[in-house]
Amino acid sequence: MNSICVKAPATTANLGPGFDCLGMALDLWNTLEVTPGEVIPDAPLPGDGHLVEITGHGAGELAADSSNLIYRSMRFLFQEAGQELPSLSLRCHNEIPLARGLGSSAAAIAGGLVAANALSGGVFAAKELLEMAATIEGHPDNVAAAVLGGLQLVLSDERQLYTAPIATPPELQLVLFIPEVRIATEDASAVLPSHISVADAVHNTSRIALLVAGMATNHPEYLRLATEDRLHQPYRQPLFPAMKVIFAAARDAGALGVFLSGSGSTVLALTQGREMTVAHEMAEAARQANVAGEVKITKPTMQGAHLVEC
Repeated sequence: MNSICVKAPATTANLGPGFDCLGMALDLWNTLEVTPGEVIPDAPLPGDGHLVEITGHGAGELAADSSNLIYRSMRFLFQEAGQELPSLSLRCHNEIPLARGLGSSAAAIAGGLVAANALSGGVFAAKELLEMAATIEGHPDNVAAAVLGGLQLVLSDERQLYTAPIATPPELQLVLFIPEVRIATEDASAVLPSHISVADAVHNTSRIALLVAGMATNHPEYLRLATEDRLHQPYRQPLFPAMKVIFAAARDAGALGVFLSGSGSTVLALTQGREMTVAHEMAEAARQANVAGEVKITKPTMQGAHLVEC
């Protein structure tokens, strides 16, 4: 059988107030090549039969055997289909940084599921892939965007997932400051409070509503207020103290809105123009705070994980 190739996007979750219910796909991609029956020469753990070659982010760090998340996601789908996963090799080129709040695990899961679905004969629809992805990941916000693309509102009633796509303003650009420092999702979750005040709940509920309205009706002037948050960012700031000054620099430089991407450490600014100025000021604020990192300018993408020509 010929190789199957898949591209899977980076994602940002929460967008400020939309904690665990908003996710957006970014035009920043990991690429996966799956070759049935092939064993990569000189790969780690010879005899495993399911070996992984990784370039880019995670090379020498991510699992290169059958414990790799992409492989495990593929095995999950084949089990759901009642089929046996064939011997195969994986080649991954990763443009998505790890542990920076850009959905690297969601991309791995979505990419693996799309590849496995193609290998299995395309037995599952996108909604079913999303259900599997959320089960593997443990939360649905990043994987909803990684599977479906675009900006997605996603929620669960504990029986099934519900998603609603949200339009984004034309010409919307995204400026990312990606620090070298990592924040593990587990650490970012551990600092969150078990209870919040009614005032904070109302604050975030109103901002989520304004954010959805501002995006869907092309009112970017709403986004500065709409990306405010009281549920998670204030509690995560001690994990990344420079966050506050980078936020301020982005706003002062003309960003429409700014927020911590997922659980961090990436800071994401929404823009329609002045991208280079916003990027420069974010990087300069980080430099003055002695935080090393890189800046990327990208945009939302309407495509989720999808097959491409190898």
